[in-house]
Amino acid sequence: MTETTSTPGGKDVGTLLIAAIFVGLGLLTLYDVSGYSDTDSVVFPTFVAYALILLSVLVIIYSWLKPNLENGFGSGKWWRRLLLVASMIAACLMMPYTGFLPATAVAFAGSLIAARHEGWDAKSGAVFAVSGAVIMAAFYALFRFALNVPLP
Repeated sequence: MTETTSTPGGKDVGTLLIAAIFVGLGLLTLYDVSGYSDTDSVVFPTFVAYALILLSVLVIIYSWLKPNLENGFGSGKWWRRLLLVASMIAACLMMPYTGFLPATAVAFAGSLIAARHEGWDAKSGAVFAVSGAVIMAAFYALFRFALNVPLP
């Protein structure tokens, strides 16, 4: 039996709490971008903040009306969760110094290792490395050239 974060009344407190935190982070982002002087730098974070707020409110409503009592950490490996978060934090800390692509490579590799439950062999490693490079280059091109977002 898995441990859940629901209350005896049937509400999934963990989901409600995290969604509320995301609403707060979206509001904080909107407040932060209101001080930007460059209007081009405001568009993307504002869009993401509104999307985060809207989707988080929808999660709150859905979770409140139809809670999932099987939520929780489940029986997964703790090191996978730690690696996922650590690789994302490392990428955020690296980005100002190394630029977008190397930091993204660290986040991609950490996330991939954390998510891959099957064994590794040379073929799957090569496929993931090539597809990851293509995906990262596509995101770089999208932000840099299509959206005109300056990247470090």
